[in-house]
Amino acid sequence: MSNPTESIPARVPPPTKHQLALMIWLCVFPTLTAINLLVGDWLSPMPSVLRTFVLATIAVPIVIYGLMPHLHGFRARLVSRKRQEG
Repeated sequence: MSNPTESIPARVPPPTKHQLALMIWLCVFPTLTAINLLVGDWLSPMPSVLRTFVLATIAVPIVIYGLMPHLHGFRARLVSRKRQEG
């Protein structure tokens, strides 16, 4: 029988504020770019505040619920791999 502590992965520390800022940027920039390319013509006649509201309303759920969990998982695997090598 194997040691039970071997099967439990070590907890990965939360990202630093600089890592989190980079992760957010990596999600937000492409999302906003894609949304602008898809609906930019439709949004162009709107006042800038309304346009920003629409973009944020579309982008925030995509980033928070769609992209960030995957990026956090990727970061966790990367950090775990570095710990195993080091």
